Amino acid sequence: MAKGKQKMIKQKILIVLVFILGLMLVKFFLIKKQPPLNSTNTVGQTQITDLDISVCDPTSGPFSSNIDNPFFSYPEGKVSILESESSKVQITSLNKIEVVAGVETRVIEEREWSDGNLKEISLNYFTQASDGTICYFGEIVDIYENGQITSHEGSWRAGEGQNKPGIMMPAIPVAGQSYQQEIAPGVAFDRAEHLSLGETFTTPAGKFENVLLVKETPDSTKRYAEGIGLIFDDGDVLTFTDLRSFQF
Repeated sequence: MAKGKQKMIKQKILIVLVFILGLMLVKFFLIKKQPPLNSTNTVGQTQITDLDISVCDPTSGPFSSNIDNPFFSYPEGKVSILESESSKVQITSLNKIEVVAGVETRVIEEREWSDGNLKEISLNYFTQASDGTICYFGEIVDIYENGQITSHEGSWRAGEGQNKPGIMMPAIPVAGQSYQQEIAPGVAFDRAEHLSLGETFTTPAGKFENVLLVKETPDSTKRYAEGIGLIFDDGDVLTFTDLRSFQF
């Protein structure tokens, strides 16, 4: 009888151990199937890829102030104008280099009007990584009211405090990419997500194919055309783009 009881006890212990081992194996495979953080996930039919912004770290050079990414092409002297019924935006790639966080950046000026009144002038600092990624190193903002500067809200520079450069345009844009554009605690923390690539979009400046549709947070929608750059910005559409020579 004693030997029989011992045998039954051993069998029960073995069953319990096998059960525990089975649970551990199930847990292991479930964890293994989960996607790692900051990598790739799938929502519906769209693969979401969170890009690593370390490509824009000031120590990850070399960088170039020659901005020629096909979807964000702003060589020195380029002027683009986007307009709607009540607003206008003029983007000019200046003959000016600004060193930010030890990196040479191209200064791109953006002027904004509303109902014919100048509302904002910003000097934006962009540089291009060796793989073609466009990195955003900050901006100086002048807010206007009645022709006078009233604020510099939104200004930030990479390398100051906890501010870090972000991605403005990936080297090879595809649908589903997401990334941090601005990292300036208390000032700006913008993100972007590529909703689609390949649509056709028409503006007064022409008909564009293979257009990239981007959703930004805070709420903003932009479209970029290959070989041109920005062609749509929250209702403002491209009406003019050209290269101009600067006089020295």
